[in-house]
Amino acid sequence: MKYYVSVLLIVFILGCREKTSNTTESTVQTDIGTVEEWTPEIKKLTSGPAQHWFGYYDKLQVDPSGRYVLGMEVDTIHRSPLEHDRLIIGMVDLHNDNKWIPLGETKAWGWQQGCMLQWIPGSGEEIIWNDIKDDHYISRIVNVFTKKERILPKAIYTISNDGTFALGTEFNRIQKLRPGYGYAGIPDPTALNRHPDNIGIYKIDLSTGASELLVSIDEMARQSNQGEVLTDYWHWFNHILISPDDSRFVFLHRWRKEKGNGKDIKPSGFITRMVTADLDGSNRYILDPSGHTSHFIWKNPNQICMWTKPVGKEWGFYLFTDMTEEITPVGEDIMVVNGHNTYINGSNNEWILNDTYPQGDERLQELYLFHVPSRTKVSLGKFHEPEKYTGEMRCDLHPRNSSDGTLVIFDSTHGGDGRQMYMIDISTVLNSELNDE
Repeated sequence: MKYYVSVLLIVFILGCREKTSNTTESTVQTDIGTVEEWTPEIKKLTSGPAQHWFGYYDKLQVDPSGRYVLGMEVDTIHRSPLEHDRLIIGMVDLHNDNKWIPLGETKAWGWQQGCMLQWIPGSGEEIIWNDIKDDHYISRIVNVFTKKERILPKAIYTISNDGTFALGTEFNRIQKLRPGYGYAGIPDPTALNRHPDNIGIYKIDLSTGASELLVSIDEMARQSNQGEVLTDYWHWFNHILISPDDSRFVFLHRWRKEKGNGKDIKPSGFITRMVTADLDGSNRYILDPSGHTSHFIWKNPNQICMWTKPVGKEWGFYLFTDMTEEITPVGEDIMVVNGHNTYINGSNNEWILNDTYPQGDERLQELYLFHVPSRTKVSLGKFHEPEKYTGEMRCDLHPRNSSDGTLVIFDSTHGGDGRQMYMIDISTVLNSELNDE
């Protein structure tokens, strides 16, 4: 049996105006208890004419105190970033009328994942982001209060949960084969090589800057997939995440089947498999060989929740157990479209935060919570995305969660002044009494 808590806010733009329609049941009586007269209050954190957003959903956006919210600012442009386009790094002070505080800038950024801006885990003072210096990708670690800065010689993708090291890959390789997810400004020196053996996933010490290559692209390209030889294809790595206990990491190995010498590859469909490995790159395991892996998040040190179409199964969210063939559906018949899924902090992994891509003629992006034990879906709102926001320039909601789990922050274009950041306090929902299914 499944229950739906109807808490729906539809936001639609008509011309330059914001048109809002609320359809909220004041009291919802079900076996799971009562949700009383709760309408999600959507607070706008930033405003135009400059565009503000954070980017990806799997980074730490809010400091441990819950006061400072990281973001990025750029002039109103609607095209792919060029090498001279500068992005302003800043943060919103929730305790000071949402004041925007500039912190630095970068030329290494994209619309989807920004510049990998995030708080250093465990720190309430230091943040990190990627940049370009002297024709090399670097990362900057900056104290937001003293502005003291140190530079690491490589860009980062994801940071360990103890805040001591990061993993990264070559963003010019990504930009060559998946435009919009890498950075402009530095050509790919391996552009004519289908599967180079000198680049891949590296580990970098955040204190010393020392790095080592863990897995090369060539190594993975030479490992067949469901019996298919892959060495004739063009390969790269995307979407790296470290397990909650910092013992393993996961990444997406992707390839395109275009032929030719690499100079004029026209991006088309790509194929994906999910791979896990120990932190030294050993003990690799192809967790999802289906070719369809999309968004994912670690649930715990042994399980990953992802949108995919497993071999022999239908599209959906599934919980994969690492190093095994154990697969369990998640949100079956409820979480039915792809989205950017995370587990709400402090909820014992009972609540999932998720979104959708634009749906229907009105192009509504839904933001919602899903309570796993009771199979309860709580809709936080549906937000219109204007038609011009498509492809690389689209603005996914990419919802993020504060450390204490009470705040949801997301990017949206529904307000009529470009992409901006919004916030919802979900503590009322988290405190509701919900029984297992």
